[in-house]
Amino acid sequence: MERNLTTGSVLRNILLFSLPYLLSYFLQTLYGMADLFIIGQFEGVASTTAVSVGSQVMHMITVMLVGLAMGSTVTIAQAVGGEKRQRAADAVGSTATIFLTLSVVLTLVLLRFVYPIVSVMSTPAEAVAGTAQYLTICFLGIPCITAYNIISAIFRGMGDSKSPMYFIAIACAANIVLDVLFMGALRLGPAGAALGTTISQGISVVIALFVICRKGTGLPVTKACFRPKRTVTGQILRIGIPVALQDGLIQVGFLVITIIANGRGLTDAAAVGIVEKVISFLFLVPSSMLSTVSALGAQNIGAGKPERAKSTLRYAVIITAGFGLIMAVLMQFIAAQVVSLFTPDQAVWVAGGQYLRGYILDCALAGIHFSFSGYFCARGRSEFSFLHNIISLCLARLPGAYLTSLWFPASLLPMGLATAAGSLVSVLICLIAYRIITRKDPKVPAIA
Repeated sequence: MERNLTTGSVLRNILLFSLPYLLSYFLQTLYGMADLFIIGQFEGVASTTAVSVGSQVMHMITVMLVGLAMGSTVTIAQAVGGEKRQRAADAVGSTATIFLTLSVVLTLVLLRFVYPIVSVMSTPAEAVAGTAQYLTICFLGIPCITAYNIISAIFRGMGDSKSPMYFIAIACAANIVLDVLFMGALRLGPAGAALGTTISQGISVVIALFVICRKGTGLPVTKACFRPKRTVTGQILRIGIPVALQDGLIQVGFLVITIIANGRGLTDAAAVGIVEKVISFLFLVPSSMLSTVSALGAQNIGAGKPERAKSTLRYAVIITAGFGLIMAVLMQFIAAQVVSLFTPDQAVWVAGGQYLRGYILDCALAGIHFSFSGYFCARGRSEFSFLHNIISLCLARLPGAYLTSLWFPASLLPMGLATAAGSLVSVLICLIAYRIITRKDPKVPAIA
């Protein structure tokens, strides 16, 4: 499954790596969207809100795990690019040990705090019971979620983005079938959505482990590799922790926005929850490019080819910004119709359409700073990614959402626009950070 990404056309490598990654993200996002769509066909607004609120909590946990696993992807990719196979094997073993321990601890802690989490989310009273059921079942499935994401991180660090795509495709198909069974035939409501998601994640892990056992990793992984090595573990955590903290705080920020929307009533709460799902789908391209730049950039930096890492960043910025602009224009005309796919409630269509028309402007700007974040991680400087995201969150996103909610109680459009302002701040900081990095390293020329 190992693939060298340090030779040949940079653009071709980006496309060959990112397209399976993009499809994997699409399928993973389809999980949540399928839950929301199917429950909207069989249940009322309260159940839809329960799943939307619960899935946002789970999304926050998942992105933090993925962020921490970024340290593994970069460490493995740099070792593969530099042809240091034993170091790559040690990184694989250390990753498995670290995340297995983490998943057990995380499961126990979160199960203890189900109802406090539901309360902190300002969940509407009608949706409290359903949200608690959803979260309890999903928390029990955290070891499966963790296992899938670290296996994917390992494969991608070795240059293989196709295998994770196959694993998640099977799981996604299972999730849709189980959703229809649990929420449609058995009428289990939010609990059925959580059961479908958890069981299907377990299926993906079993299949992934079966493939690894049959085909191997291509690396000299032994039992000794599973005893964490100080230098390897240090690099994984040094890169992964800032990314995990950044992603976690960003998701906390978006949860705060959700809380603000929940305080506006059930209609706005449902609208914001649905739009967050739509946005997570549209952000597949920026997200896939972040991971693509990280993996390709890290392999090339490990191979002593920093100029190829710079070219990877440039192509990624062009691709994501262009896609974002197209989506921003298109959604000005079809936002309400998109929201209507998830609920028959016309009031939610209107509110969701307002929020989406403002929020979608974030797509173009986010693509730029996502690409830069991937480059910073590839260079082992994930603190810059942490910096720009936290500053933009504190200076623009949260204050903007709070103030626009007070000043414009009749419309969600200004709240959506506040998110784009946050990404604009991020882009400006990324440009400054890039200049700082390239000035200190003359081997890596400036991007412009």
